[in-house]
Amino acid sequence: QVELVESGGGLVQPGGSLRLSCLASGRMSKIYALGWYRQIPGAQRELVATQNTGAVTEYADSVKGRFTVSWDYAKSTVDLQMNSMKSQDTATYYCAAIPWDSRDENFWGQGTQVTVSS
Repeated sequence: QVELVESGGGLVQPGGSLRLSCLASGRMSKIYALGWYRQIPGAQRELVATQNTGAVTEYADSVKGRFTVSWDYAKSTVDLQMNSMKSQDTATYYCAAIPWDSRDENFWGQGTQVTVSS
């Protein structure tokens, strides 16, 4: 089992920055990648950014050049630095741990709300 605890959500103005952090604990040897997804009401959860054990990152096209994901392997934390934020970034953000075995489901944090508004 893997547990994920997020922090850092809140209200930010358009063009501003926000940093999310997630602390992972448990059987991290099962985990291939850590990262962030987001969801708005009525829509499917979508990938924002992930980083795998080989330090390879993946980003949604909508956040490339603005968001940066970083996995601190020693501290078992994964952060999401969000810059030049837009109203379209408003969503509930979820930390995710993706197992090596694709037959296993992802582990999820409880979610943290991010609102971009003036």
